[in-house]
Amino acid sequence: MNRIYLDYNATTPLDPQVKEVLVSALDMYANASSMHEDGRNVARLMEKARKQVASLINAQSNEIIFTSGGSESNNTVFNIMTDKKAFAPKLLEKNYGGRKSVITTAIEHPCVMESARRLSRLGFKVFFLPVDGEGRVVESEYRKIIDKSLESGKEEDKPLLVSIMTANNEIGTVQNIKEFTAIAHKAGALFHTDAVQAAGKIPVDVKDLDVDYLTLSCHKIYGPKGIGALFIKTGAPVLPFVRGGHQENGLRAGTYNSPSIIAFGAAAELAEKELPAYAAHTSALKAMLRDGLLRDIPGIKINGDLENSLPNTLNVSFPGAEGESILLMMDLQGISASTGSACASGNLEPSHVLMATGIGPELAHGSIRFSLGKYTTEEDIRHTVEVLPSIITKLRAYSTVKN
Repeated sequence: MNRIYLDYNATTPLDPQVKEVLVSALDMYANASSMHEDGRNVARLMEKARKQVASLINAQSNEIIFTSGGSESNNTVFNIMTDKKAFAPKLLEKNYGGRKSVITTAIEHPCVMESARRLSRLGFKVFFLPVDGEGRVVESEYRKIIDKSLESGKEEDKPLLVSIMTANNEIGTVQNIKEFTAIAHKAGALFHTDAVQAAGKIPVDVKDLDVDYLTLSCHKIYGPKGIGALFIKTGAPVLPFVRGGHQENGLRAGTYNSPSIIAFGAAAELAEKELPAYAAHTSALKAMLRDGLLRDIPGIKINGDLENSLPNTLNVSFPGAEGESILLMMDLQGISASTGSACASGNLEPSHVLMATGIGPELAHGSIRFSLGKYTTEEDIRHTVEVLPSIITKLRAYSTVKN
């Protein structure tokens, strides 16, 4: 049986061109920190990769710090907020050091949610912005929180950091980051966006968005796992993530994962080059999948913003059928999909993202995320549309909750 993979938001396969670069880099065993020629050759390729990653988001290469992935990058931004030494003297003129208010959203990735909760335990005031039924941040609530924090007159109430993801990993909704950044900066706050699911799927330009921090992950763009990056705008507060070495300008000590870094560069360059074709390909297949399911399965609900969403992501609720059961039966038919974030798999609680949109636990439990990729074919979609109706009919017949 040829399996159909519709879980690209969880991870992507290695692109053959990236794999070739990675395998070649594995033979370059020298330590990039060494002064000899072997080390310098590795360092040169790493700096090329830094430029390639920077180009994907229109950044400067010296604004890219390599990390182990998105979770480390996101955690790092929140950790920076806890150490006043990170705020350079010129930034202290804005009184960042006295601010202790942080704003994020109710639909962030778990690593952001937990980082924000940690700040709350450390005495920060943390606000989780609500979203509407399509997963869009409620701008009026955002502005209300900002205005109220400024009106209090207390320095500690003023916003220090706003963190809003560019695109949601479960429902694909894309936020108006440029507008949200402008609001934060007007209030004197720093702005971070988790762009792990957005980069390589939609245009992401840090200069246009004007963000202070931005998170990337290589395995979401057909590269290896265990490598990511954090964009830190020149002048933004920063402190060492890992101490004890000179690597990454002293910000992240430890011997470089040079093969993965070099492969990250290749993946970023390829993603930038293929972006228009990728968007056209996946959006067409997404429409084909959506229309087929709506036609052949009664009573389903499409989740997320139908207009402003990732071209590859379709989240569907199947009333009267349980998500885990749908996945298991799809798996038996050779189709891989997801009930939500792969990082939260095994959790019996309904998706916090879907619950935040207000659909309720029954629909949330009966939801499937289909995430397509550049290797998805029309035949994959046709077969999925053929298989799913009988699965849903069978599960609904067994369900005690009638559609």
